[in-house]
Amino acid sequence: MNAERSPIVIAARRTPIGTRGRALAGLRVEQLAAPVLRAVLDDAATAAGAPADVADVLLGNCMGPGGNPARVAALAAGLDAAIPGGTVDRQCGSGLAAILDAAAGIRAGDGRARLAGGVESASTAPVRSVDGVAYDRAPFAPEGFPDPDMVRAAEDLATHDGIPRSRLDAHAARSHARAREALAAGRFADELVPLAGLDRDDAIGAADRLLPRLPALFPGGALTAGTATRIGDGAAAVLVAPAGAAPGLAVRAGAIVGCDPALPGIGAAPAILSALAAAGVERHQVAAFELVEAFASQSIAVLERIGVAEDDPRVCADGGALALGHPWGASGAVAVVRLFSRLVRGGAPAGTIGVAAASVGGGLGVAAVLEVVR
Repeated sequence: MNAERSPIVIAARRTPIGTRGRALAGLRVEQLAAPVLRAVLDDAATAAGAPADVADVLLGNCMGPGGNPARVAALAAGLDAAIPGGTVDRQCGSGLAAILDAAAGIRAGDGRARLAGGVESASTAPVRSVDGVAYDRAPFAPEGFPDPDMVRAAEDLATHDGIPRSRLDAHAARSHARAREALAAGRFADELVPLAGLDRDDAIGAADRLLPRLPALFPGGALTAGTATRIGDGAAAVLVAPAGAAPGLAVRAGAIVGCDPALPGIGAAPAILSALAAAGVERHQVAAFELVEAFASQSIAVLERIGVAEDDPRVCADGGALALGHPWGASGAVAVVRLFSRLVRGGAPAGTIGVAAASVGGGLGVAAVLEVVR
């Protein structure tokens, strides 16, 4: 589908990302999401010249309390009770998948807008148990399949691809340096909805200067706490509207794919290649990539598989999740908000292409190709 006929993101906001247990720890998922939904609606009304006719609210969430957080957040945001809500769980790709679902609803013929994004309060995520025995997470795969913890999977991927610690450290340091520069230049300011006294992502610069001294997480391994993201609390949302509603980012194409559950970190690569093919876009035509940098090994492995250098200035130009933090179900939506700031707020000309993508536990990849429309 070409940009002129594609659903379009006309407003995009997020909370600052607060490290788990810190500034945003006292806020439930709906308290994180509701102010962002309101800010997006206000921005969209300004952009379009009239309030949006909202058909649904779709939010990604991984580890929350249940009870359909998207519906709870919609009511908490003051939306009309007639507007439903749906919660999407594709783990770390949930927020991006929710945006693709919103675009699909418009393509299917319902010309009303959708609020979409993701929210996660890792700090208030409930403890789950079976027969009174608590566990950290649900299985990503059934018995008989590999089901590594994501930290173990990231180490295994570094081993599989032969990525040394020096490259992991350099990748994380670069993410923090770019984020510090963007923070100092005010490039996050217009996308943020401050909450609980927090007006910036609190993980920026927290670990990069310590990188050479951090111990390996596994004996003889390459991964450290500095080359793994900090788990965070936060929310991000966009308004997806029919084509022509206002300037923004047209959702040209999306892809959700599976991959080997033993190496879930590579999932974003086939998703990106599939989405680019569906959009008829070549890799060199992409001006901005936003990958969910859950681990440095994951980011490097994905970039190698799509033929993009790990230090390419197009990739997470203002830092990624290694610097900003990783609020699980919100992170894919954070990637779209970042593209909106880099390209739409940043004044990129019509036709400029951006890609958002995430690798997902259990062996999934989610990606979207978006194009600036003026």
